[in-house]
Amino acid sequence: MWSIISVLVENKPGVLFKITNLFRSRNYNIDSISVGITENPEISRMTITTEADEKQLNQIIKQLDKLIDTIEVKLLDEKKSIYRELVMMKIKVSKPTDIKEITDLANAFKCDVHDVRKSSIILEITATPDRINALEDLVRGYGILEMARTGICALARGERSES
Repeated sequence: MWSIISVLVENKPGVLFKITNLFRSRNYNIDSISVGITENPEISRMTITTEADEKQLNQIIKQLDKLIDTIEVKLLDEKKSIYRELVMMKIKVSKPTDIKEITDLANAFKCDVHDVRKSSIILEITATPDRINALEDLVRGYGILEMARTGICALARGERSES
């Protein structure tokens, strides 16, 4: 099952390596990871997505929680969280009508359009992975020249729970 794990860690060198090494050493794959400073400059939040069964997921969470630099580990419920990913796609333009068609798709998906050229157009979308995948499927016929995905950024709904 696809899961979102939120990890608060001390903001210091080497912590990202320790976390990713934990996944590597147990042969678990990270689908996406995003890391950034929180409202407290001494703490960073890592948002990790992975595919794991319940047993593997419990093991990952226990192991993350044991790390010295870890402050808090939470498995986020998709229905009780807000999660988004930013993606930029450079799409091939083969004929003049492609620009209008791609721009119409961009508007339907609430994308920002950047760098319109004779041979390519860049779209920027911030959305859930399933919405991004739907757009990707629609523009694939034009030809995706390059794509960059940031990874999931997520927060649980409601007030912050104290640990």
